[in-house]
Amino acid sequence: MLIKNLSIIIVFYFFIIFSSIGYGKILSDKLLKKNLDDGYNGLFGLFFLIIYSYISNIFFAHNIIHNLILLTPGFFFYFFLKRDQKSFLFNFSLFSILFIALVIFKTHDDFPYYHFPYTYHLTQTNLMFGIGNFNHGFRTPSSIFYLNSLFYLPYLNFFFFHMGAILIMGFVNSILIKNVYDFRSQKVDFLFYLSLLSIIFINIFFYRIGEHGTDRSAQILVLLFAIELFVLLKIKKLDQILSSKILVLVGLIISLKAFYVMYLSYLGIIFIFFLKFFDFKRIILFLKNLVFFYFFLILLFLVIFTYFVNTGCFLYPVEITCLDTSWSIPSSEVIQMNNWYEQWSKGGAGPNFRVDNPAEYIQNFNWIINWIDVYFFNKVSDFLLSLVLLSLIFFLLFLSTKKNRIILKREYLFLYILTFILFFEWFYNHPALRYGGYVLICLLIFIPISFILSRNHHNKKSLFLRTKCLLILCLIIFVGRNLDRINNEIVKYNFTPFLDNSFRISDNHFRIKKKIDELIKNYEFCKEQVNFCEKNASFQVYKKNNIYFFSRN
Repeated sequence: MLIKNLSIIIVFYFFIIFSSIGYGKILSDKLLKKNLDDGYNGLFGLFFLIIYSYISNIFFAHNIIHNLILLTPGFFFYFFLKRDQKSFLFNFSLFSILFIALVIFKTHDDFPYYHFPYTYHLTQTNLMFGIGNFNHGFRTPSSIFYLNSLFYLPYLNFFFFHMGAILIMGFVNSILIKNVYDFRSQKVDFLFYLSLLSIIFINIFFYRIGEHGTDRSAQILVLLFAIELFVLLKIKKLDQILSSKILVLVGLIISLKAFYVMYLSYLGIIFIFFLKFFDFKRIILFLKNLVFFYFFLILLFLVIFTYFVNTGCFLYPVEITCLDTSWSIPSSEVIQMNNWYEQWSKGGAGPNFRVDNPAEYIQNFNWIINWIDVYFFNKVSDFLLSLVLLSLIFFLLFLSTKKNRIILKREYLFLYILTFILFFEWFYNHPALRYGGYVLICLLIFIPISFILSRNHHNKKSLFLRTKCLLILCLIIFVGRNLDRINNEIVKYNFTPFLDNSFRISDNHFRIKKKIDELIKNYEFCKEQVNFCEKNASFQVYKKNNIYFFSRN
């Protein structure tokens, strides 16, 4: 039984991975006329699957048969198109290591609250208006729910609903490791150290897949996004391949967490910077001829459309973007939730407490003393100490007395200043690590470290020997921490990995689906038996053009 169970899990695990890469390979080969590495092929594949998932769910549910039909061609695309054998072996080995992170029992608090219910909802039905009325979490949809809904597969059922986080982590690791080892054939610069620091950070700090949710996956992509922006400024060229990569990354980030739309401004300022080198008309012409620019716009539209369908707002909880529709969240509640998110991020609320007079609390810096007490010394301080330790290890490994003369490029300084601006925006408005704090603090520390270390003169053989040792150490820590986590879950929850290979689940995970089914059943009964109809006191449901609409009475 154990061998059978484990074999099925592993088969579907790699089936999904190589299907994603296969779809990305088709996109890069046919649209870019370029054979990209499998890491980026994987992200391109996720980009395609997410767009498809948003569109297809308008018309039908992502049930088991649909998902099998969808994923199978991608799998065959990968194995029947020309592929690099070394790349295949590398990614197979990488994801084999990451497999240990897939084995989870304890998920994060938001998972049963809305991550699972939302994803499960997508596998059971097509488009419905106003589902944000059932749950606060349904008002902030994420593309990772739409992606994970495609992994509702035979035998596994819904136990791959956290697979999306594994894919993002794996593909970004693949890209960054390739970035590092590509420097064997070129001059080592600060991007080598920045990529290496990013690898270590991702795998040591974000080793628990069960805690990724929507936030950490997005922040992993933001790290890669920042590195690619540095590459863009380095080459000072509007390259089609690089620009496509950046657009795909921004699209994925915003779709995962619309809150990160602020990174669009980041990108916009970079393009304004480029106006020094290219005239505006040339940039517009370049974008017109860039096919992934249109895919990016499609995804952006789908994200906005989904928000509107769920809440009546184009970007919840920004009250100015809301329209007065039959299914809309009341305006007063939108404002209240916006204030609540700010209050929570500033340490003014938690599971068991709320500050008095929250409206006054969140203003100016009234919150900062309490935030330092309840949040900084609980989470931020430990995170900063860990980063300091990581920095010291890097200096001990790579600092050399032999220095190269390097001039700090103003373009890099420009980008670093932008990062500072984003950091202050984060700190003033929503200073919680999950809202971008992890990656912003990392970049503020990693960028100067990378620049300082890039001045060192090393023998390349010695440099890459140290790099290999560091990556092996990172691997040991990643595997060790996950083994310790699994052991704790076995002891605490009587969890039996591979035999009972699932996260903890209860009836509470299905409460939204049961509520929707109940309302639809009553609605259909009311149409047939008007005189015996039971009106729901809380919700109103009606059907138009074969689409259900839900609102609150």
